[in-house]
Amino acid sequence: MTILWVPYHLDEYLPDFRPPWRGHTERVIARLPDADVWSRMAVLHEAVAERVADHVRAGRCPTVLSGDCMVALGTAAGLQRAGVDPSAVWFDAHGDVQTMETSASGYAGGIPLRVLAGYRPAPATDGLGLRRIPEERLLLVDGRDLDPPEAEYLRGSAVRQRAVADVGPEDLPDGPLLLHVDLDVIDPDEVPGMLFPTPGGPSADAVVEAVGRIRDTGRVAAVSVGCTWRPDRDEDLPGGVRARLLAALLRGGV
Repeated sequence: MTILWVPYHLDEYLPDFRPPWRGHTERVIARLPDADVWSRMAVLHEAVAERVADHVRAGRCPTVLSGDCMVALGTAAGLQRAGVDPSAVWFDAHGDVQTMETSASGYAGGIPLRVLAGYRPAPATDGLGLRRIPEERLLLVDGRDLDPPEAEYLRGSAVRQRAVADVGPEDLPDGPLLLHVDLDVIDPDEVPGMLFPTPGGPSADAVVEAVGRIRDTGRVAAVSVGCTWRPDRDEDLPGGVRARLLAALLRGGV
């Protein structure tokens, strides 16, 4: 299994953000310019895209672990550079379909699924060469915490939505898949220390089973995991919950 570890939250390098296990990962580090957040993220996502494309061209299915969901844009661009035209299956407690014009908080991490659908927040994002994925080829799984502008957008769009318990092969969009899982999709009682905990979510077991059903189709071209937790060490948490969760997701079971 090819695992790329991207220790950043947006454009912020996280020196304490480590894989919660001992084993081989390829760390992706970029020299970011002294510039605005969009230009800095563009450089980071370019580095991710190049590494993903290299692995896909070599016949591998890379898994990208990062501190936010924006890095999935680099993963998607890498697939496209390697000649893959992906659809996206997006597990998240949030919609990730804000725009910077509609976001009340101004948080740049709330937009990546909207960017995949064609929204471009700044000229710097154009340099990645990310091609739009048609809305009907985007599937949002869960998305239980939506701001009013997100709910309005989804009502009028072709983006599909499913609950974790319901999603199966028949719900998937056509073509090879970018499978993205933000770990905050899981109920926060089971995954301590999340940056944006959202109560009322599915169990870890339910998410692992749903991800397994999708991977079993053989159509997953790359996996993106948003480890959107506070970057403390997993051994500080009872039972190494983070390591066990990632092992279950990446291997399809505990």
